[in-house]
Amino acid sequence: MAAISFLARMTVKPGREDEFLQLVRTLEEKVNANEPDTLYYRFFRLREDRQYAVMESFADEAAEETHMNSDYLATTAPPLLDCLEGDPPYVREYLDPID
Repeated sequence: MAAISFLARMTVKPGREDEFLQLVRTLEEKVNANEPDTLYYRFFRLREDRQYAVMESFADEAAEETHMNSDYLATTAPPLLDCLEGDPPYVREYLDPID
């Protein structure tokens, strides 16, 4: 099975950026320390006001499932999602290799 990769874009509510940044930094640390089959996991600040994105790449569906079912994601996701505006709070853009 091919790697699963995507970019998820999000907008942080006014006044919630510090909280959001603390949560995503902690989440990045946990994912990168505990998920060997997560190939890439990093948040980025976009150039537009309050706009962020996360780039995620997993070796396969099992690796994505491990990530989605982790205790630290279950703990971090609710307050992180509460920092975001919009419905849905983020939009995923899947990235498929050209080859």
